[in-house]
Amino acid sequence: QMQLVESGGGLVQPGGSLRLSCAASGTIFSIYVMGWHRQAPGKQREWVATMTSGGSTNYADSVKGRFTISRDNAKNTGYLQMNSLKPEDTAVYYCNAQIPSGAGISSIWGQGTQVTVSS
Repeated sequence: QMQLVESGGGLVQPGGSLRLSCAASGTIFSIYVMGWHRQAPGKQREWVATMTSGGSTNYADSVKGRFTISRDNAKNTGYLQMNSLKPEDTAVYYCNAQIPSGAGISSIWGQGTQVTVSS
């Protein structure tokens, strides 16, 4: 049993910053990949950023240079630092973890946290 809970969302002005947190609880599996996705109303959920167990990171072009994904293993928590926010960043942000499942892998999702960028 493993759960992910996002926090840190809210209302911020364009150009502002937020740091989202993703806390893991329950039985902690080995995590192959941890990442963030977002979904705006009427749009498909899109990938934002990922970090592998080895620390390699990747970012969507739309957030590259503005967002930073990180983790604190001692706290079982991942983060998404969001700088220079734009109105188009408005969405529900979800954290995700890929964990071992039998001979394959499974994905676990959090419930999401709302980020609204508006003046």
